[in-house]
Amino acid sequence: MSATADGLTYSAFTGWSDRPTDFAPALKGEVQCDVAVVGGGLVGMASALRLAERGADVVLLEAGHCGWGASSRNAGYLSNALAGDPQLLRLLYRRRLRDLIRYGENSAHFTEGLIERLAIDCEYDPTGNVIAGVSAGQLQRLKKNVRILRDAGADVEFVEGPDFGLPGTFLGGIFERGGGLLNPGKLALGLRDALLASSAKVFERTAVQAVEPDGASVVVRVPGGRVHAERVVLATNAHSRDLEIAPSGITPIWTSLVETEPVDPDRLAAIGWTSRTGIITPHTILENYRRTARGTIMFGTRRLQAAPGVLGAREPDRTVVADLVRGFHERFPSLSYVAPQRAWGGWVAMTSFLPVAGEVAKNVFYAVSCNGHGLAQSPYIGTLLADRLAGDEIHDDLRAIWRPRPPYMPSFALGAPTLKAGWAVDRISDRLSRGR
Repeated sequence: MSATADGLTYSAFTGWSDRPTDFAPALKGEVQCDVAVVGGGLVGMASALRLAERGADVVLLEAGHCGWGASSRNAGYLSNALAGDPQLLRLLYRRRLRDLIRYGENSAHFTEGLIERLAIDCEYDPTGNVIAGVSAGQLQRLKKNVRILRDAGADVEFVEGPDFGLPGTFLGGIFERGGGLLNPGKLALGLRDALLASSAKVFERTAVQAVEPDGASVVVRVPGGRVHAERVVLATNAHSRDLEIAPSGITPIWTSLVETEPVDPDRLAAIGWTSRTGIITPHTILENYRRTARGTIMFGTRRLQAAPGVLGAREPDRTVVADLVRGFHERFPSLSYVAPQRAWGGWVAMTSFLPVAGEVAKNVFYAVSCNGHGLAQSPYIGTLLADRLAGDEIHDDLRAIWRPRPPYMPSFALGAPTLKAGWAVDRISDRLSRGR
């Protein structure tokens, strides 16, 4: 953690919660189990917890501590939506769009229920979220998109910004009724507590080196030993490329967040910001703005970064954070006095917009549900996959996203030049909409 002269603190950890102090032991020696889960994010924890609840002998292996990665570092939007522009999704997945929309809606409802069932205090507020346009062009596109989504069964409506309690910069947009806002750090720690209290065997600070199918079983190799499992679940998301057996087509992308000092709610009401709904813009690379339970404003994304050769903990790039702050001032000019306090970020997994799950090798299954929408989808997809391994028929929602590997995406599609170009297109669009 480091600080700049203006008081902004940069963290290589999440700003939502503190690190746990009760680490589970690292794996030493030989262990046998029914199912080994590789990765302790929301997908892995939900999968292991469900398997344990259903009586399976399950082992979870996590390189850091459970919830260390994107599960606790995101902006806290529990969304019932899919990633990607609805017009593009309809073009690419016309026959499957209704099933995919249903999956997204059910994901939000499931995760809401999981929070309630496990009594996780994660500051959940079922506000829904709004995709809000900042220009006339964006507003027109959103009006088309809301029709596409409603025709596919989504629980959405078009709203006018002032009537909905949005600041003047945001003209209106698509209100997603399902889901809301929460503290993802507390959600991850709450799910971790439930997992540690279950019959699952959890090993933290245990990096998996290899997953090797061996006839009727699978061997998972770690520095201190091996796990012999009948089946394995790969829940590695952005870190999937660290394992040779993981499917291709999963690209890690770095996204950053900034949190301000606390703001007087009366000051927000004075600019028309009375809604507590999370705000997302429909730019090529979206921007997100939300109020938090601690009275601060959080904003992020806007500028994405491609992965270097090795992933790991890192502080956000100063240039990216400066651009995020600049964007905040553009959207909220009357809040220019509000000081940013801290910044952090994390690696998210990108596919071709869709969450995916499947069997990548004999007895080796995987699930990837991020694309910036993993907070709702990850616990759901992990649970659906666990139920399948426990002997249930494949659920319709799991069938909707089931593939041997993620859809092909060219390597340049999420490379540094493409991401920079997306940011540049957004800035040009912003200038044109302001008439300069």
